[in-house]
Amino acid sequence: MGRKTNVVLTVGAAGVAAWAASKVVAKPVPREGKKALDFDNPVILAHRGGLAEAPENTLAAFSKSAELGVHGFAVDIRLTKDEEIIVFHDEFADRTTDFSGRIADYTLSELKMADAGYQFEDEDGNHSYRGKNVEIITLRELIQKFPYMLIVINLKDSPDTYEGSLIPSKLWRLLEELGAEDCVAVTSSYDEQTDRFNLYAQNKVATGAGDNEVKRAYASFTSMFGHLYSPRADLFRIPEKLGVFSLGTESFMKFLTQINIPVYFEGVNDKESFIKLLHVGAAGFITDRPTVAMKIVQENVGD
Repeated sequence: MGRKTNVVLTVGAAGVAAWAASKVVAKPVPREGKKALDFDNPVILAHRGGLAEAPENTLAAFSKSAELGVHGFAVDIRLTKDEEIIVFHDEFADRTTDFSGRIADYTLSELKMADAGYQFEDEDGNHSYRGKNVEIITLRELIQKFPYMLIVINLKDSPDTYEGSLIPSKLWRLLEELGAEDCVAVTSSYDEQTDRFNLYAQNKVATGAGDNEVKRAYASFTSMFGHLYSPRADLFRIPEKLGVFSLGTESFMKFLTQINIPVYFEGVNDKESFIKLLHVGAAGFITDRPTVAMKIVQENVGD
């Protein structure tokens, strides 16, 4: 046996020994549960209020979904020119309203004059909410209107922007003022944003995994050292697939469930996907079609 072969075998044996030792010493530590995420059955969250069924992020949509019995909503927030937090997805007003330009260039009072139902088309192609006094609303208004709903709040702005630098602290102050710590979860694709928010919240509010945390978890899951993974978030809000990698598998759900991390799948709108993900252990769904989602879950989950 040559010298190179001996070196390879020695390194390999050391790696196996290190893995075996780590399995003995380190055990997965479950994340402490948050009251906001404490549900017995799969959660249905209307995405932006249920954007396929009513104008997104408006009281028209939220009220319609609430009447269906959804558990809550998944929304996005942005800052206005006068630094008020509104429920709005896009950087620009054009796609959903009769206004144009950046949201951050308007004050709240100006945005209240926009028709937030202007661009919405129903299944028949009609602008059925146009001219019906559908307004842009603030996060404060949403929480006060639905104080017992779970609201998953997504911080849209990059931490490198002016708005992104302000919104974590402003959001915390609002939640603290309203006493809403136990009925919301805060997420962002930017891990830095939820980290900044938690500097103020000090783990009093459930937080979601950002893009990097999801990748870290999946890499740990697929490695020999998954037992060393320590989650830095309370909730995973993820698509069924991440590029070519399938996240909607029973084994990945088990990996996260054993450390007390519920998984809410987003972008789920068809019956086959709902049923498949229910069977692998999904804790919740973020859907554009809450009417469809409620019917399917009620038919496939026992009392």
